[in-house]
Amino acid sequence: MEIKEIDLEGLETLNVIEKANKFNKWMFDTIKPHCKGKILEIGSGIGNISEYFIKDKQDIILSDLRDNYIEIAKNKFTNEVIKIDLVDADFDTKYTNLLGTFDTVFALNVVEHIKDEVQAITNCKKLLKKGGHLIILVPAYQSLFNQFDVELEHYRRYTQKSLKKIIIENQLTIKKTFSFNVIGILGWFITGSVLKKKSIPEGQMGLFNKLVPIFKLADVLTFRKIGLSVICFAIKD
Repeated sequence: MEIKEIDLEGLETLNVIEKANKFNKWMFDTIKPHCKGKILEIGSGIGNISEYFIKDKQDIILSDLRDNYIEIAKNKFTNEVIKIDLVDADFDTKYTNLLGTFDTVFALNVVEHIKDEVQAITNCKKLLKKGGHLIILVPAYQSLFNQFDVELEHYRRYTQKSLKKIIIENQLTIKKTFSFNVIGILGWFITGSVLKKKSIPEGQMGLFNKLVPIFKLADVLTFRKIGLSVICFAIKD
């Protein structure tokens, strides 16, 4: 799969999700307790989650692979925004000034876009200080792979087990793994698999946003065992 220079489908999706403030805040609140010190966000996109870290006055640098996302983020925020290719063949040389400099690195909905997922995690680890935190969120269940995934250039979806496998291969210590957004599974399946939509309808995302308090409760009641996404928190020893 070749990465598009301008990702129109991805940008359309990010623009829809940008308006879902309750959902974005929910995701921020979920990962914030595991973030510390100097933070690097991999795959910031147009800054839907970055915004909350910046409002919270966190020490965060934003990054992305695509120039159009970087330009949008630079126009929205005063924080530093840089270009990072997680699987650049010359990664150690090109990003030598970033190696071992971050207390936290997080990548939300990024690894599924990368063919060499193990190398992507390897290079995330290189960016961390010893004792640094790595946070990875990816879409769950290959059985849910549908037109949305195709349009968003996903290689795969995950389970808790398969995500933990690539973290362990990189000799990181896993502190916690759980699922996120159980009710989102239904919406993803109906819209992407049944209705064959190529992007998330704005009205559907708006309704979802209003119902976030109920969806959060559903995650608690299902003990975060299943969900539309999987999250892993790990430490570089």
